[in-house]
Amino acid sequence: MVGNSDFLTGIGQNGTPEFQELESPEGELHLRFYVPSGNEFALPATGIKEVISQSPDMITAIPNASPLLLGTLNIRGRVIWVSDLGQFLGDVTMLNTDRQEINIIAIEDQDTMLGLAIDRIVGMDWLDAEQLQMPTNVPDSMAPFLQGEWLLDEESGQFLRLLDHVAILRSARWAA
Repeated sequence: MVGNSDFLTGIGQNGTPEFQELESPEGELHLRFYVPSGNEFALPATGIKEVISQSPDMITAIPNASPLLLGTLNIRGRVIWVSDLGQFLGDVTMLNTDRQEINIIAIEDQDTMLGLAIDRIVGMDWLDAEQLQMPTNVPDSMAPFLQGEWLLDEESGQFLRLLDHVAILRSARWAA
């Protein structure tokens, strides 16, 4: 493995091959995404079952269900509820469902799965939990579902907030 030429970066001054140092990432892997209001959030990769893009007509609306729920979705034979995450967190901006595909993050804990419909995905990122701060200036409707936040830009006051997927799944708001 060490002698694999794929890792060679060139020949050193003394004529011996130089190898590329592989950096190990710091922190834990997280999925970063936006809700319709423009707020950015992250979820630990360990709490995510899968991420899918689904046509809105594949989500079946259920009469008399909570207004936070868009409906149900069949994922490989398993029916899961799909929620507008922004609305769940107290945002007034509703998810635009008049588009070709909706991004859905399927979270799971102890055999309970829920789809969180979001606006757009940023991508995966290694984030250091030691730099996580206590949330400041957050609405009361959002606070119980946050584990903390990272300050992205001090000048603009832009934060990346870390969600607690277990608290979201176990919330009493689903019964409303």
